Amino acid sequence: MISSRSIFDLPGKQKRLDEIEKQIAEASFWEDSDTARSTLKERARLSSKIDAWNSLYKEVEDCDVLLDLAVEESDEASAEEAERKADKLEKEINRFSLQLVLDGEDDENNAIMSINAGAGGTEAQDWAEMLFRMYARWIERKGYKMEMIDMQEGDEAGIKNATFSVAGQYAFGYLKVEIGIHRLVRISPFNANGKRHTSFASVFVYPELDDKIEIDIDENDLRIDTYRAQGAGGQHVNKTSSAVRITHMPTGIVAQCQQEKSQLRNRELAMKVLRARLYQLEKEKQKQRLQELHDSKDEIAWGNQIRSYVLHPYQMVKDHRINLEIGNVDSVLDGDIDSFIESVLLSGKNQI
Repeated sequence: MISSRSIFDLPGKQKRLDEIEKQIAEASFWEDSDTARSTLKERARLSSKIDAWNSLYKEVEDCDVLLDLAVEESDEASAEEAERKADKLEKEINRFSLQLVLDGEDDENNAIMSINAGAGGTEAQDWAEMLFRMYARWIERKGYKMEMIDMQEGDEAGIKNATFSVAGQYAFGYLKVEIGIHRLVRISPFNANGKRHTSFASVFVYPELDDKIEIDIDENDLRIDTYRAQGAGGQHVNKTSSAVRITHMPTGIVAQCQQEKSQLRNRELAMKVLRARLYQLEKEKQKQRLQELHDSKDEIAWGNQIRSYVLHPYQMVKDHRINLEIGNVDSVLDGDIDSFIESVLLSGKNQI
């Protein structure tokens, strides 16, 4: 059973909740409506977790009493009931532990996800499309909503890159552990000699910003280009310059969108991606400054290989951060990746 005690500071959270209650009672509380809403949101989150903790603690005590009673009276029926309660409690505690680690500043936000094929041409582009399908299936399994922002098709097969938004509770909190390099080993379907081939693709995830979070972007720092959308697009998409590419000159960050017929809508979506990337860049700068002060900590880099998907000479998916191995590769590539995501989150070895 995974213990939540080590990652749940009940006295600290109760103290913070008491401080918030005092703030709310003050007459000036609603003078800053944005701060007030943020504070009320924090209170709701703290209250929910404290209540959940207290409920679990009571259930554990009840289970202990039932087990002691069964032992004292040699009551086999009570012992079996205690065992059933313990099994149920273990699952509830694991779920609660997962909720506790999804406590980052942006974990509750929707996510913007980008998949990019590595070097290797068609092989890597095909692998990028396989990853795209895997995440699309995971999003469907979770009941989340996906919206395409941009996709560039491969020269012969697959995709060069894809950017899309994922809407759902804790979307960023879950998907942030997928940031990094994903490696595929298989017999190449594009090689007549049937040789084994290794392909790479990178995954980036950014939190989609709340409308209340302000990212100051100077219009003079932007270069906005319009062009005709490429690839399969039917009647309209290839005939007008509806696609939009926005370059943030000071940082060199580029965001583009060509999925919508409307140039205005494409610009809105591209700006959404740009804001998210600039926000994440600033967070990375802050994290880098902290790391310089803590040289003993393991280096965290975007380029780290996090997971290998082996289809030949054996079948296995291995997460290198936690040494978790799963043999059912087909299931994983069909979106069954919760075991990896949850295990990495609980291990504390996630990227962000």
